Amino acid sequence: MSTPPSEDDSIAAYFGYAEIGDSPAEQKLQNMKRRKTRRRLYTLIGLIGTAFLFYASLRVIEFNLAELVGQFGQFYEALLEYFPPTTYFGIPFVDLGAYVSFIVEENLILSIENGRIVWGAMFVTMAVAFAGTVLGLPLALFFGVMSSERVVPYPFNFVFRATMSLIRAIPGLVWFLILIPLAGVTPFTGALAIMVDTTGYLGRLFTDELEEIEDGPIEGIRSTGASRSQVVSFGMLSQVVRQFIAWIAFDLEHNVRAAIGLGIIGAGGLGLELYIQRQTFHYTEMMACIILIFLLAGSVELISQRVRSMLRDDDTVETSGVLEAFLDSPKKILASTMGRRER
Repeated sequence: MSTPPSEDDSIAAYFGYAEIGDSPAEQKLQNMKRRKTRRRLYTLIGLIGTAFLFYASLRVIEFNLAELVGQFGQFYEALLEYFPPTTYFGIPFVDLGAYVSFIVEENLILSIENGRIVWGAMFVTMAVAFAGTVLGLPLALFFGVMSSERVVPYPFNFVFRATMSLIRAIPGLVWFLILIPLAGVTPFTGALAIMVDTTGYLGRLFTDELEEIEDGPIEGIRSTGASRSQVVSFGMLSQVVRQFIAWIAFDLEHNVRAAIGLGIIGAGGLGLELYIQRQTFHYTEMMACIILIFLLAGSVELISQRVRSMLRDDDTVETSGVLEAFLDSPKKILASTMGRRER
C-alpha cells in the first residue's frame, strides 16, 4: 500500500524536482504547471516592460495633461471655424456654402480657361498617385519575381530582397526629399517618390504571393520542356494574376493617401493647398480641402474594394456597381448585425 505524498514532495513536484519514479501522468502534470508558471512570468514581464516604454515615451514627447486641458478653449474656437455655423430654414447647421464657395473660387476640382480644361488640385493628387503606381509596377514585378526562391535560389535572391528592404526602410516623404535635386519640388518628383515606394512595398507583396503557390502547375509546365521564362510566366505568374491585381488596387488606394502627404511638403495637389490654408490659419478653407480629401480617398477605396471583391473565387460575389454598393451598404450592415444577434 503506497503512502500519500507529503507536502515537501508536492512542492518539489511543482518546481520540477520530482523523483525519477514518478508516473508519466504526474510528469505531464508537472510540465503543464511549469509552462503555466512560465507563461504568467513572461506576461508579467511583458506588461511591466510595456508600461515602462509607455511612460518613457510620454516623457520624451513631453506629454502634459494640464497644458492639454488649458488649450481646449483655443481648440473650440478653431472648431467654430472648421464648421462655420449657419441656419437652414431656421435650423442651426454647418455652412456648407462656405466650403463650396472656396472650392469653386480656388478651382480645386477643375476650371475652364480659354476653352481649355485646367485640372484642379484634386486631380493633381490623383495623377501623382496613379502615375507613381504605374511607373513602379514593372520594377515591383521584377523585384518581386527575382526575390522568390522559386525563381532565384538562395542566397542570390537575397540581393533583391535586401534592395526592397532598403526601399521600405526609407519613408516616401524622405524619398521625395532625396529626389528633389533630380526633378525639383514638383508633382513629378512626388510621382517618382511613389514609384520608388511602390517598388519596395508592392514587390514584397508579390514575393509573398509567389512563395505560396502550388508546385503542381510548375512541374507540369516544366515537364513539357518549357524554358525557364515560360515556367515563370505560365507556371507561376498565371497562378497569382488575380492576387496581383488585387494588391495593385490596394496599393493605389495607399498611394492616394501618400500623394496627399507629399503635397504638404511641395508635391502639389490637395496636400499643398491644405498646407497653405493651415499656414494662414484659414480653418474653414482647411476643412473644405479635408472634405475633398475624404471624397477622393473614399472613392478610390470603394472602387479598390469592388475590384478586389470581383476577383475573389466566390460564386456569391456581387457584381453591382459602385453606386449600388454604396447605397446598399447600410442594409447589408443591418442584415449582418441581425444575423450575428440571431446566432
